[in-house]
Amino acid sequence: MKNYDIIWIGTGQATGTIVPRLVKAGKTVAIAEGGRFGGSCVNYGCTPTKTIVASARAAHMARRGPDFGVHTGEISIDFAKVMERQNNMRNGASQGMEQWLRGMENVDVYAAFATFADDHTVRVGDESIRGEIIIINAGARARPLAFPGIDEVDWLDNRRLLDLQELPQHLLVLGGSYISVEFAQAFRRLGSEVTVLQRSAQLVTREDADIAAQVHDILVGEGITVHLNTGIQRVAQAAPRQIDVFFQQDGENKQVRGTHLLGAMGRIPNSDRLNLQAAGVEVDRRGTIRVNDVMQTTVPHIFAVGDINGEGAFTHTSVNDGEIFWDHYSGEGDRSLAERIPTYALYIDPPLGRVGMSEKQARASGRHVLMATRPMSHIARAREKDETAGVVKILVDADTEQIVGAAILGVGGDEIVNMFTPFMMTHQSYKVFRRAMLTHPTVAELMPWILDDLQPLT
Repeated sequence: MKNYDIIWIGTGQATGTIVPRLVKAGKTVAIAEGGRFGGSCVNYGCTPTKTIVASARAAHMARRGPDFGVHTGEISIDFAKVMERQNNMRNGASQGMEQWLRGMENVDVYAAFATFADDHTVRVGDESIRGEIIIINAGARARPLAFPGIDEVDWLDNRRLLDLQELPQHLLVLGGSYISVEFAQAFRRLGSEVTVLQRSAQLVTREDADIAAQVHDILVGEGITVHLNTGIQRVAQAAPRQIDVFFQQDGENKQVRGTHLLGAMGRIPNSDRLNLQAAGVEVDRRGTIRVNDVMQTTVPHIFAVGDINGEGAFTHTSVNDGEIFWDHYSGEGDRSLAERIPTYALYIDPPLGRVGMSEKQARASGRHVLMATRPMSHIARAREKDETAGVVKILVDADTEQIVGAAILGVGGDEIVNMFTPFMMTHQSYKVFRRAMLTHPTVAELMPWILDDLQPLT
């Protein structure tokens, strides 16, 4: 049996930032990967989907050309080219990562899924290897659909959708969260008819009701049909390109027929595939691996980073998980999960950037919170671009004067939100932020000025 200083299970996004540091520190590393290298982000998430979103936006802006005095003629979509572009992006990134890892000194790559034999021993294919430290970076997958009739339906998840050879004529989307609305808008802009069926009373349920309402309006305004408060009763394959969804809404039985069905109703961790009980690693009721503030599991020499620990489920949180582990392992820093400020984006167009508390979280916190808002339609740069959908919302703790949250739904929101996160980590008064001079003409330059409108939450 071969012994290693480190066994790294899975190749999610923390892999590329931490494994080189381990190698530089002189550690021997075994990497186990039975699937595509790079994890969800590279293969089924950020890289391919944002590439598709970019193609969809190009189509959208081409159609809007006359609004800017630009006439281009009839717009057509080469769907094969759209998909070729995203496949080139993700395949190149995945293959490049694999080659890079295989070329590292003191790194052995095992092209097999890993399972625990005990708390130091891992089986990879027909081999068993031993590690002093083990890091689990095995990710998550789409939650399988469990509706009556689903086994008879040729349905798609976020992985299989990326293998489509033809543009769906009518895409039915089950679920109304981030993956759902991003794909819904993108495929609508590429020319599909799109229907979204959401179980809850609003889309993107993590967000404030007013933000969700604007997301809803953006989608409906582009011709997407949205059904809220739906209870899916069953699905049926009526013909090779005819799928029926039967649902109940407001006490009425309804039906919608499409050509393709996308199930996007959450994700589940891959912890059930690792035989964790053999190592004594505990999971919660959702199957996510329990970790402390330095990414240790219930077994001190086993760590879990990325989607599988349930502490973020974003690429950037996975990378940050790795850095927290590294600080603890190397003793070179003191980053911890406890200090992390939630930051993320929703990539519809215009995007939503979010950091810290939402308004509803602030109201539930019991704090004395101030809030300032401004519609994008009141920001000159947004008007100049004729992209005025959305709103800015900033939250401040009145007692400490610290910014505790922000939401930017609008042009550039995914980028602008990043100016808040590092400032919030300084724990400085919002008045310091207010004094900053920013570049004109931009949307970002208005962020300090909006603070002049702070008012107590009522």
